[in-house]
Amino acid sequence: MAQLQNKLPSLQEAELARLCSRELSAVLETRAESQQVSLTDKRGQIHNVSIPVSALRMLVDVLTELGEGNAVRLVPVGAEMTTQEVADLLNISRPTLIRLLDSGELPFHRTGNRRKIRYTDALTYRNRLLGQRHEALDELGALDQELGLGYE
Repeated sequence: MAQLQNKLPSLQEAELARLCSRELSAVLETRAESQQVSLTDKRGQIHNVSIPVSALRMLVDVLTELGEGNAVRLVPVGAEMTTQEVADLLNISRPTLIRLLDSGELPFHRTGNRRKIRYTDALTYRNRLLGQRHEALDELGALDQELGLGYE
């Protein structure tokens, strides 16, 4: 996994990212496949570059996150993660993740003696967990209302 940035942006970086995100969003041609962008190098020469609009949209997303003071990491969809990376993503301990892998709740494969989990599988599992949590909260809220324990 390639890290775009591994530290939080400074206040100046966040402000510049917010400004860039707004500017780029304003000129983004959403119906085009690619868009021309002009860059000026350190010698003052202008270079015109054709960039896929999908990449520019992703750049807007990255700049928006940086503008909100968040660190950003770029993860390719087909990426494989270590057990520790997935445990961190799911906010669980590594031993708990190993139990999930051994029980078959989360698919993995071995590379040598190491377990590897596809990023998409980890996200699918995380989204399923979030869905179950929301359902449980909805049930608790309905029960509170039924018993008259909620706010009026």
